[in-house]
Amino acid sequence: MPWKNQGGGPWGSGPKGPWGSGPQPVGPRPPDLEDLLRRGQDRLQQIMPGGYFSGIGITLIILLIAAFWLLSGFFRVQSEELGVVLRFGKHVRTVQPGLNYHLPYPIETVLLPKALRVNTISIGMTLIDDPARRGRSVRDVPEESLMLTGDENIVDVDFTVLWRIKPDGVGDFLFNIQNPEGTVKAVAESAMREVIGRSQIQPILTGARNVTEQNVHELIQRTLDSYGAGIQISQVQMQKVDPPAQVIDAFRDVQAARANLEQLQNEAQTYANQVVPQARGRAAQILQAAEGYKEQAVAEAKGQSARFLKVYEEYKKAPDVTRERIYLETMERVLGGADKLVYDGGASGQGIVPYLPLPELTTKRPPTTGPQSSGGSR
Repeated sequence: MPWKNQGGGPWGSGPKGPWGSGPQPVGPRPPDLEDLLRRGQDRLQQIMPGGYFSGIGITLIILLIAAFWLLSGFFRVQSEELGVVLRFGKHVRTVQPGLNYHLPYPIETVLLPKALRVNTISIGMTLIDDPARRGRSVRDVPEESLMLTGDENIVDVDFTVLWRIKPDGVGDFLFNIQNPEGTVKAVAESAMREVIGRSQIQPILTGARNVTEQNVHELIQRTLDSYGAGIQISQVQMQKVDPPAQVIDAFRDVQAARANLEQLQNEAQTYANQVVPQARGRAAQILQAAEGYKEQAVAEAKGQSARFLKVYEEYKKAPDVTRERIYLETMERVLGGADKLVYDGGASGQGIVPYLPLPELTTKRPPTTGPQSSGGSR
């Protein structure tokens, strides 16, 4: 500076300032900025012959600047990202994770959305920090979860939507919608209310959850596609489906009563399945026995009628002989099992006592099972 050449400046000789003596040196002094600049200029002049303002120096500076500008086009895409390359603001291509290159700014720029990550949106509930439990707890959001069913009942539905960016729709995701997460949440809540409004409360609370989730999934995807959002819905999960807290106890009592009703109906059906086949078996057995008796009676009647006809034919040929034979067979059949005493009434019977217990005179015979003879004991 000018005062350095005047032996200490306008306040006299020596290293003094306007308030007296100058600062006393303590330790090593810092390097002078002017000396550093002068040394840098000297070295640059040594590198570039003819001076750095010559044509060669200017060309070398331009080449260095151009090299740095071209090297600024390299960029890295992380594993969960996709690179969207814009040329003067227009989407020209999409690059995959890894090291890539684009024309330096301002010709081309790159956006790095996390297109390969699955995002989660919870509706009807929110996660809040709980210092007491040293974690996060779930808090219900009734204005989002309370919905009206088709049979005019109120149901409390908490569900989660899993979504991601379509690999071929990154440009639509970046330029067609302003708030992707808010759009997905609004569309999901609207779709769930529409599906619940078309359904009855009983299937929703029992066995129709999968059907409801599938219908909501299709409706959300169809709506987002109509917006050109470039979003793919991965899954819709219903976390909680209950009646409102004010009537949940009464509703559980109704559910228990219906469960008991179904149990009793199942038991009655089981008993019916046991009794009805048994009754049908007994009925079939009785019908078969009656059918057998019918066939037996008919066969016996036919046999007797055939026998009678044969006897009648023989009777017409020899009436007396046939009549005698029929009489003898009949007497044999009637008297065959009786005890008999034969008294001829001749002269030899004059000495018979008028009163005599004749049955006691006969010998007791055991009953026989074989054919009985026409004669008896005498």
